[in-house]
Amino acid sequence: MLKNILIILFLIQVQGILGQDNIKSQSDLKVGLVLSGGGAKGFAHIGALKVIEEAGVRIDYIGGTSMGAIVGALYASGYSAKELDSIVNQYDFIELIKDNLPRRSKSIYQKENTEKYALTLPIKNRGVQLPSALSKGQNVFNLLSQLTEHVHDVYDFSKLPIPFFCVATNLEDGNAEILENGFLPNAVRASGSFPTLLDPVEVNGKLLTDGGVTNNFPVDIMREKGVDIIIGIDVQDKLKGQQGLNSAVEIVMQIVSFQMYNDGESKRNEADIYVHPDVSGFNVISFDLTKTIVERGERATKKQFNALKKIAANQIERKNNHKRPIKFTNSELYINGIEISGNENYTDEYIIGKLNFKDKDTINNEKFVEGINTLSATGNFRNIQYQFVPNNGRTKIQLKLREEELSTFLQFGVHYDDLYKTGVLINLTGKHAIFKNDVLSADLVLGDNIRYNLDYFIDNGFHWSYGVKTRYNKFKRSFFENIISDEAAGVTVGKIPMNYNDFTTQLYVQNAFTQKIAIRLGAENKYIRTLFETLENNQPVKNFVDNTSYVSAYTNLMLDTYDHNDFPKKGLYFFADFHTYFVASNFDENFQPFSQLKGELSGAFTIGNKFTTNIASQAGITIGDGPRIFNYFLGGANKNFINNFYNFYGYDIADLGESSFIKTAVTLRYELFEKHHISFIANAARVDKNLFNEGDIFENTKTGFAAGYGIESFLGPIEVKYTWSPDTQRNYWLFNVGFWF
Repeated sequence: MLKNILIILFLIQVQGILGQDNIKSQSDLKVGLVLSGGGAKGFAHIGALKVIEEAGVRIDYIGGTSMGAIVGALYASGYSAKELDSIVNQYDFIELIKDNLPRRSKSIYQKENTEKYALTLPIKNRGVQLPSALSKGQNVFNLLSQLTEHVHDVYDFSKLPIPFFCVATNLEDGNAEILENGFLPNAVRASGSFPTLLDPVEVNGKLLTDGGVTNNFPVDIMREKGVDIIIGIDVQDKLKGQQGLNSAVEIVMQIVSFQMYNDGESKRNEADIYVHPDVSGFNVISFDLTKTIVERGERATKKQFNALKKIAANQIERKNNHKRPIKFTNSELYINGIEISGNENYTDEYIIGKLNFKDKDTINNEKFVEGINTLSATGNFRNIQYQFVPNNGRTKIQLKLREEELSTFLQFGVHYDDLYKTGVLINLTGKHAIFKNDVLSADLVLGDNIRYNLDYFIDNGFHWSYGVKTRYNKFKRSFFENIISDEAAGVTVGKIPMNYNDFTTQLYVQNAFTQKIAIRLGAENKYIRTLFETLENNQPVKNFVDNTSYVSAYTNLMLDTYDHNDFPKKGLYFFADFHTYFVASNFDENFQPFSQLKGELSGAFTIGNKFTTNIASQAGITIGDGPRIFNYFLGGANKNFINNFYNFYGYDIADLGESSFIKTAVTLRYELFEKHHISFIANAARVDKNLFNEGDIFENTKTGFAAGYGIESFLGPIEVKYTWSPDTQRNYWLFNVGFWF
């Protein structure tokens, strides 16, 4: 009897020490931590974890939803709260969610052919299909995978340093899915697939989205794990009134939140210690306020510090689960096998070619991420999952791909410049249209100068690829000085308005050594039809300068590492092309085979991310006696001149022309504020039959200058330039809008 009384008195004393009626005293309290979803507001969990660690509480189980799942998974895999704080301040999460990839991830083909569209709309079932979310979430998955590399071989989440589970929602039946095993990055990526922001994820044949839709604060699930104490950190905010529903994100979040608040009260009561940080004024994408949000979590949890200390006092074992992970990021990976699944329309060779590493290679983290980005940049895969599996002292890479279901796209662009005038670009692109790995693209330009471009390309990765392209280009411009004369009147006619038409068809093979460099070999048929009109007896008469079909063989080599097509801040560009024209139709009876070698070398570097210097040199020579239509013509500001037309500031379009030329331009550009640039350009050129001129290479050098203002817009660059030349004392205003095509 006395013994029983003493036990009761002891229990009463311990209960008083804890100061919590709903906390049971045991020999060693088992503590479960529940972290709710809330997007960027979920970073408050990190502040809470800091205080929990400071109080000395040992966490024995973690459960979370959405951002709570992400923070919880990283904590469960071995990171400390301090390390998590450092990680979230290291990344720009808005950029991660946008899935923006560096330009270097694009192939040479993409850089040549895809950087001209302002709007892309997928087509499905003969109708335009809107995207399912703002982002595919590939960058988010990449980051999660990198941060959890040290536990890639742990498929049972209860075997993690701290046992873990998370909640997702089955899109097909609306039920909650409790994820307790599988591939950890994939599970938490599914739990955090906030509707409209991130694409849903396929897990074990189920299409899953954000767990907050069904169970945003899974205290009930944690209670089933047999823990003694549940600490719940809840970052759910109140439902907004009319004044707070001003954006698509806020409206969707409000709809998603209805279910959360219906059962929120009961969930809060189930937690033994409940922490609700003040997250008013923040929303799910307040990633620019990470530091403040973490502090809010820390401040709210401090209010429970005494209760947390009492829990820690009743935990005997003090194991430390926070061992800094040894990651592939800081080491090399020795590949022993690449296992690919989920690809139907793209071959293994294509995929490995894009990755740019293969079996038996040794790579570092940077090269691996670059390969994944390159594969993602193709736009052919909706989801790229990967994991590292130990294999005989090396590592096997398992790639699980989900191909993009949408393979047909309607694309648009608009443009205005001084040569082609107005143009509206309509493009239809189909992928794996005929064979695996292929892309078929058709451009039609409507406006002052109707043009078209048809391109078909089979990309075979590290094997030789094949392509065929045909185009029609036209414009009207005055050039060809002294081309005709009126001898009877003793008058030489200067520049005359020429109708320039070019039909070109190419068949080629291409080998891309990397995404940066490719060599191409091919055959070309070029039909050039140039003419001007005169009046005879008040009737228009067509006078042909050229009406010839030329057949040639060619090869070119391209290197492109620029980080931006229109306003590069760093990188190199090199292009060399050699054409041999050996057959021509009978318009020119004096035709003799000839060759042309031309190229460009340019580079850009930036100081302080604002001031950029871009230096570019171009040159071309003609070997043999080529037709005058193949001369090199310099002048104007256009970027996409066909054949041998080049820009040259200070002179009008095609003011300068001869069979050889050399030119250098220096551009000084300053980013006044984001996407707004001011620039100054100086260029010099020598255009002559004989470039070397018996050693006097600077004789008759032409110079010109330009000052301009440019804006990066969703339509493409918007630029205005004032140009002048001291040689001619003439000046020009140049204006262009939109991507060049």
